[in-house]
Amino acid sequence: MRKHFLALGVALVLSPSLVAQKIGVINSMSGPEAPIGENITNGIKLAEEDLKKKGYSTLQLVWEDDTGKPQISMSAMEKLATRDNVVGVVGPYTSACSNAVAKLAEKYHVPLLIPAAAKEEITRQGLKFVFRMNAPADKYASSLIDAAVGLGKPKTIAFIYENTDFGTSTSKTAKEYVTKKGMQVVSDVSYPKGSADYRSTLAQIKSKNPDLVFMVSYVADAILLMRQSKEVGLQPQAFLGAGAGFTTVEFAKETAISENVISCTQWTEDVSWPGAKEFYTRYKAKFGKEPTYHAACAYASMMVMAETAKGTGGDRTKTRDGLKAGKWNGIMGEVKFADYDGFTNQNDHQMLVQQIIKGNYETVLPAKFASKKAVYPFPKWK
Repeated sequence: MRKHFLALGVALVLSPSLVAQKIGVINSMSGPEAPIGENITNGIKLAEEDLKKKGYSTLQLVWEDDTGKPQISMSAMEKLATRDNVVGVVGPYTSACSNAVAKLAEKYHVPLLIPAAAKEEITRQGLKFVFRMNAPADKYASSLIDAAVGLGKPKTIAFIYENTDFGTSTSKTAKEYVTKKGMQVVSDVSYPKGSADYRSTLAQIKSKNPDLVFMVSYVADAILLMRQSKEVGLQPQAFLGAGAGFTTVEFAKETAISENVISCTQWTEDVSWPGAKEFYTRYKAKFGKEPTYHAACAYASMMVMAETAKGTGGDRTKTRDGLKAGKWNGIMGEVKFADYDGFTNQNDHQMLVQQIIKGNYETVLPAKFASKKAVYPFPKWK
C-alpha cells in the first residue's frame, strides 16, 4: 500500500496539469515609456484574472521591468530563460527592446510572444521561437496613407519621426508606400527622442507646405510636436500619427492640440471582435481610464500564451509548436501566426484608422467598423 501511495505521489508531481506554469513578462513599467507600459501591465493583469477563473491555478507570472532599454531587456530575458525557467515570455513593449530580445529567445528556445512592437525586422529574421500579435510597421503606414488618399487628394507629404527602431522602420515603409502612390516627399526629418524644442524643424516643414504631415513618436514627443505645430502655424490637410503616442489617453486629453489628429490603431472598443466592448468596459471600471490598443494586444497575448502552454509540462518546444499550429478568436479578432511576405510567425492583423473627434477616439475606417465620419481636411487652428 505504501508503495502505491508513493507511486501516486510521483505521478502527481510529474503531471503536466500540476506543474507550475511560469510565464515571463518583460515590459516598460518605469522610464519614459511607462504610460504605455501601464496599459500593457493592466491588460496582462486582466488576462491573469480570467485565466485563474478558467482554472489555471498553477499560473505564475514573473515580471521584469526593462525601463525601455534594450540592454536591460536582454538581461531580463537571460534571467527568465536560465534562472526562472519560464515556459514562455510575453513582451517587451518597444521595438528596440523586442528586436534585441528576439535573438535571445531563439538562443534559449523560449517562445516569445510580442504584443505591440512594430519594427518589421523582428519577425523577418526567420526566428522559430518569436511570434507577434500586432500588425507590423508596414500596416501602420499603408492604413494611414490609404485613409488620407481616400479622404482627399494629397500630393505632398512631410515626415518627422524619432530616430529609434520604431521611428525609422515605420517611416521607411511609409516613404516606400507613398512613392508607389505617386506622392512627393517634401521633407524627411528624424530627431533625437526626447528633444525639448522642435519649432525650427516644424517651421522648415511649414515652408514646404505639405498636404500631409506623417509623425512617428511616443507620447511625450507626440504632445510636444503637436503643441509646437500649432505655435508655428503648420497647417496640412491632415496630421497622421503612426500609433504609439498618438493613441494614448494622455495625448487625447490635450484637446487644444490633439483634436482631429488621425492615427492608426490595432484595436478599438467598437469593433465587432468577440469581447472587445466588454474588455473596454471592464478595463475602464477597474483602472479608471480607457485602454489603448496596447492593453488589448497584451491581454490577447497572455491569453494565447497561457492557453497554449497549459498541459505542456513546461516544455518550451511543445509550447512553440502549439503557438505555430493554433488559431484563436477574441478581442483582437482572429489570430493565426503565419509565414507570409517574408514574415515568420506573424499575425496578419487588421489595422484600424481612428481620429480624435470632440476629445474622443472614433473609428473612421474601414467603413464596416466606423463609428464616425472623418473630419477632413484638418480645420484651421483656433
